[in-house]
Amino acid sequence: MSVKRILLIISGGIAAYKSLELIRLFRAEGIGVTPVMTRAAEQFVTPLSVAALAGSDVHRDLWDLTAEAEMGHIQLSRSADLIVVAPATANLMANMAHGAATDMATTLLLATDTPVLVAPAMNVRMWTHAATQRNLATLRDDGIRFAGPDEGDMACGEYGPGRMAEPPAILAAAKAMLRDGPLRGKRILVTSGPTHEPIDPVRYIANRSSGAQGTAIAEALSALGAEVVFVTGPADTPRPISAEVVEVETARQMAAAVDAALPCDAAVFCAAVADWHVVGAGSSKIKKDGTGAPPGFELAENPDILATVSRGDKRPRLVVGFAAETDDVIAHATAKRKRKGCDWIVANDVSPATGIMGGTQNAAILITAEGADPWLRMSKAETAATLAARMAEALT
Repeated sequence: MSVKRILLIISGGIAAYKSLELIRLFRAEGIGVTPVMTRAAEQFVTPLSVAALAGSDVHRDLWDLTAEAEMGHIQLSRSADLIVVAPATANLMANMAHGAATDMATTLLLATDTPVLVAPAMNVRMWTHAATQRNLATLRDDGIRFAGPDEGDMACGEYGPGRMAEPPAILAAAKAMLRDGPLRGKRILVTSGPTHEPIDPVRYIANRSSGAQGTAIAEALSALGAEVVFVTGPADTPRPISAEVVEVETARQMAAAVDAALPCDAAVFCAAVADWHVVGAGSSKIKKDGTGAPPGFELAENPDILATVSRGDKRPRLVVGFAAETDDVIAHATAKRKRKGCDWIVANDVSPATGIMGGTQNAAILITAEGADPWLRMSKAETAATLAARMAEALT
């Protein structure tokens, strides 16, 4: 990566202490940092500490007469390759969404056409409040990118979403935005992992998907500059740190998360979604009754996410499905592509002898309107890179 410069805006929250580590990580990558602090941020970290780590003066006051004589806030807002707001409080996000320019930070954000990455940090109730969610939707519509927030313990003693993403995750998201790859400016949805369909509070219907291929695809698309929304079921594989991650459990939850992520430029449906769910899953553990008879379950079909998106009003330009087959792979995958209405199907043979389901390798066949294109057996990372390259060709 060529030398890049980030304008880092630090707002006032306890998570501001993480900005010190973030500066260190940026500089270790050879990325220059110009820091801006709100007055509230100074209650949590000192300008001296920030300046020492950044190797640059901290910009704090909109009314610095020397700088403002030369329209310093305009120059600052446009001199960086990327603006990172970490942490971003609920108040700062509200000001951004409504175009308020009340201090140095918000004036910079309003006076720029530079890409912006925001790392929210706030109490769980503030994050889930309808006003914050409206502001979030507005900012996303404006093209603002987000890293996090994570779910976890908070300084206030509560637990839930709203915790600022860790510095390595913010670094990865920033590096993806700084790349000049062929997919820069493209928003791509990736679904991954299995779904779990509850039978009762301790049992569920599932499959053997590890989520490894979905994670690899998200990372490969990010490496080409795409903004990736990663909707995942309860997979074993670590989540891609350069994507916006949405955790779900059931197929119906995944369908709702996918709809919320649209519109986008492309979608890759890699998740192994359960076909059925249990109607009226038990609210307490189902016990044996001593008769030897198994409990009776009524199953209902889950929503067909791939077909719904492929034929919907918010259809992405490129829709890619996956077909895990155990026999007649090409025939079944070709029929599935036509039946679902998607553009491509990535088919693979997951019969037990292949070791692909839950394994580290894949032997994919790309099914398009032009026919079948078998790929060599390779690692899932190599499969992901091959698919991402083909997608870049189709989208650019």
